[in-house]
Amino acid sequence: MFVLGLQGSPRKKGNTQFLLSAFMDEMAAQGAETRVINVCEKNITPCIGCGTCERKGFCVIEDDDMTAEIYGLLRRADVVVLATPIYFYNATAQMKLLIDRTQTLWARKYKLGLTDPGRPDRKGILMSVGATKGRNLFEGMILTAKYFFDAIGASYFGDLKYWRIEDIGDMQKHDAAMADIKQLAGRLASMGRRKKILFACRENAGRSQMAKAFARYHAGGEIEALCAGSQPAEKINPVMVEAMQESGIDVAFVRPRSIDAVVADVKPDKIITMGCGEECPFIPGVEYEDWDLPDPAGKPIEFVRMVRDEIEKRVLALVEKQ
Repeated sequence: MFVLGLQGSPRKKGNTQFLLSAFMDEMAAQGAETRVINVCEKNITPCIGCGTCERKGFCVIEDDDMTAEIYGLLRRADVVVLATPIYFYNATAQMKLLIDRTQTLWARKYKLGLTDPGRPDRKGILMSVGATKGRNLFEGMILTAKYFFDAIGASYFGDLKYWRIEDIGDMQKHDAAMADIKQLAGRLASMGRRKKILFACRENAGRSQMAKAFARYHAGGEIEALCAGSQPAEKINPVMVEAMQESGIDVAFVRPRSIDAVVADVKPDKIITMGCGEECPFIPGVEYEDWDLPDPAGKPIEFVRMVRDEIEKRVLALVEKQ
């Protein structure tokens, strides 16, 4: 399970950071891979309202951290935690920049009709603190969070909200916070008990990406699908992206990863190879299977379609056996 935290407070070592860090530590203790993005330290350009994403499915702003990093992490995550203090009944300005730019992901689903394969099972969590005790303090933030989670393909799983938190150190003094964190993390524990299957090929740009996408789409609740390459490419195969879009599956923004990097974070229960042979590492106690599929790299879309259909057939057979 990959848990992505978005920390939106401009304060260093403030209450929001304490709350998020405590939760991420609890998830890591349960075996999850975790990563925190300090949003205020990122280069995120404001949405310019040009409408390109709704017509073409991508953002024209290509030289900032949303395009270079954050879109891909949002797509890879099983759980996304939105953590922010309340500023004028909503998120901080820095977090709002990130939220606005996810219009690109919303457009790919609702304008282009493409399905992110992680959407059926991805969870969204809101963590927020506010200085006052007003009954309506979090209402605007909750509404924003729900629309944000829908845009990134996550269901609203729950929240931790705390009133009258203002001075640095207030969260550490809160009587119920740690119990709340443990309870919320416990509700996510079932995601960590899914069977972990790593699909591996040479470049992690075609076959293994398609296999992971189909496994997440068809059985994300039962299988934690991973993918990696023995010699990962710089980027995924655009012809593969086109072929998957024909099946309604959106694999845009995913990035190749090395097998070593993946197994450093997660020990798979099973590794399915697709042509990388002895270059795939041997891990004691892990089941292996080889599908021996042809490499679609550099091939025309007709060839990629054939490989795509064979992979989906094998994934469905795999799911049936689980």
